Amino acid sequence: MKEWIEILLRSFGLFFLTFLFIRVMGKKHLAKLTAFQFVNYTVIGIIAALISVKVVNSVRLGVVALVVWILLPVVFEFLAIKSKVIHDFIYGRETVLIKKGKVMEENLKLAKLTGEELIRELRSKNAFSLADVEFAVLETTGEINVTLKSNKQPVTPYDLESKVAPKAEPQTIILDGNILHDSLNNLGLNEGWLKTQLKGMGVDLTNVYIGQVDSSGDLYVDLFDDMIQMPQPSVKEMLYASLEKSQSDFTKYALETQDEKAKKMYAKHAEELENLMKKLQSYLLH
Repeated sequence: MKEWIEILLRSFGLFFLTFLFIRVMGKKHLAKLTAFQFVNYTVIGIIAALISVKVVNSVRLGVVALVVWILLPVVFEFLAIKSKVIHDFIYGRETVLIKKGKVMEENLKLAKLTGEELIRELRSKNAFSLADVEFAVLETTGEINVTLKSNKQPVTPYDLESKVAPKAEPQTIILDGNILHDSLNNLGLNEGWLKTQLKGMGVDLTNVYIGQVDSSGDLYVDLFDDMIQMPQPSVKEMLYASLEKSQSDFTKYALETQDEKAKKMYAKHAEELENLMKKLQSYLLH
């Protein structure tokens, strides 16, 4: 067999073998790798490359080494799940860098970080002033996570004791001008509703690149023709406008009718709608 053919076959075989083993080892984001995992992946790549180009002449021995470097981390990760001691031994422990607003200089030295590096990392977390930081920890992946002081944190609806409706992820219902019927059905909508929405927007289905519906039922579309500018309809705003019109109509009927019984009924309904609108205003208009 010619040497280039052998190298080609080795490379193809090792590519799929390594791909299979990496899948077995689990999904790992490169930015989240610990030092142990980084070294492990690097060695696996080097061994596969050496076997591929025949630096390691024996394919059998090379594969044995490759299997060892793949299976041992899997075993260690399984043991790490079962034991906190083993987990800390393999991956290390997080290091507190700032506690109660005070920089832990000794921990900073242990982590081999300078003050300038700490400040740079804090800036990457939008903490530009050290005085704003309450707590900072160096994770085993090398990432620094930061908690700002309570008076520097953004105000949330929870802080304001305001109730907000939960939001689900948007569903893509149009892609490349084609309707995704499964996503549409999952939302409890149909093709007729979608065509009505597109007609109201003055848009043809074939000109829609992506169409999404959010948890509020609002449809957002991105067109192939980027020159077309169009307002995006809001189901919430239209609903509020309908309630507002109904309340106004009830008030008008109450003033116009001469029937006292009807007048009281219209006034009562107008008041009920007004109270309902006050409760829904923050949700429907934001």
